[in-house]
Amino acid sequence: MAVKRQKSYIAKKNEFERKCYVIDANGKILGKIATKAATILRGKHKAIYTPNMDAGDMVVVINAEKIRVSGKKMKDKIYQRYTGYPSGQRCVALEDMLKKAPTKVLELAIKRMIPRGALGSAVRRKLKIYAGEAHPHQAQKPVAIEI
Repeated sequence: MAVKRQKSYIAKKNEFERKCYVIDANGKILGKIATKAATILRGKHKAIYTPNMDAGDMVVVINAEKIRVSGKKMKDKIYQRYTGYPSGQRCVALEDMLKKAPTKVLELAIKRMIPRGALGSAVRRKLKIYAGEAHPHQAQKPVAIEI
């Protein structure tokens, strides 16, 4: 007696319903915000998730300048980059990065949780981060998410 195999469901591009979510980062832990945002951007919170398709929703993060980290990460966490020239390694502590570019900290944390390539670029375009309370995305009727 042959066993009938059930086929996997593969979502099509026009079957995704897009939403907009807003995350208030005021007093929240950096990693928890980043993981929640990356999950929503990829679309992993939906039952229709397909790894090779952009099923995710738009995420707006406000109050990025008021994030928290645990332990001594404010002084110990270092962001490194290389200019391409000899002796071109530049290091900035998290504390200084938050003063200089508060949105960059959250952007890097979320960006590094999303795969590279064309699909990752499309997913990252739906992320909007603002240092303060105001954002210009009221027309999308964003749904607030509590973390």
